[in-house]
Formats: sequence, structure tokens, C-alpha cells
Amino acid sequence: MKSYLELDVWIEARKLANDAYAITKIFPKEEQYSMISQMRRCAVSVVSNIAEGCGRSSSKETIYFLHISRGSLFELETQVYIAFDQNYLEENKLNEILEQITACKRLINGFINYYKKL
Repeated sequence: MKSYLELDVWIEARKLANDAYAITKIFPKEEQYSMISQMRRCAVSVVSNIAEGCGRSSSKETIYFLHISRGSLFELETQVYIAFDQNYLEENKLNEILEQITACKRLINGFINYYKKL
């Protein structure tokens, strides 16, 4: 098996984490310890749990961490919508990050299905 560093699912999740950092840089300062921190933690959780899952010794353990990663994606998606509702994001940025989230969901679901067949 490839190193997790070479996996499309990890590469796209890493892009998503960087996108989350980029969009939250323009949020109001009062969101520093709430929305900004929460969104960044979720995005980092997505990519980190993919890596941790790949480092596990069984398919069952890997799938467990991939499910955590997927859950963090849904959490991030919700926070992105709230940020938009609060006018912290323009619609074009909302759509860009939602496309990246959707791409990551597809890849993680595919990776889960792959491990279920092992």
C-alpha cells in the first residue's frame, strides 16, 4: 500500500485544511477563540484522522478513524454554513469550500468502502 502522503484522500483533505485556514483569516477578531478555532480544528481533524487510520494495523481500526474524519467533515460543513449566515464568507468562497468538502466526502467514502472489502 502507498504511504498516506500519496493518497488522493489525504492530499485533498490537506488542501481543505489549508482552505479552512485561509478563509478564517478574514473572520472578525471576536471569533478567534470560537468559530475560527473550531473550523480549523475540524479541518485538521479530517486530514489527521486519515493519517492516523492509515497508521493502524487492521482494517477495522482504519475504518474507525476514517469515520471520525468523515464526521469532522460534516461538522466543518455545518460551520461553513453558519459562517456564511453570519456574513463572514462571500457566496463564491462558500461554494468553493463546499465543493472541496464534497470531494473529500466522496474520497473518504470510497476509502471506507475499499477497507471494508479487505
